Amino acid sequence: MTHKVEWIDAGREPQSPPDPKYPNGIHLDLSFHAKQACLVNVTYPAPRCGHHVIVCSACGVKVVVTTAGRPDDPRTVKLRCKP
Repeated sequence: MTHKVEWIDAGREPQSPPDPKYPNGIHLDLSFHAKQACLVNVTYPAPRCGHHVIVCSACGVKVVVTTAGRPDDPRTVKLRCKP
């Protein structure tokens, strides 16, 4: 499947320290255990605070995932396919 991933800069630097439990980023699961799901790679680490807008060209699902410009930012996002 093809996904459009756009990172939008909020123009701010992180103000809080990263979560030490996730020194290599997180794999964000938004599929809610769906049978049909896609795994999307996002820019990691993000340059600073902002968000990723992810749109699937096959099913039209659209999500927004925030970033903080820290090591605990998302690396991948698993999306539920829209019927």
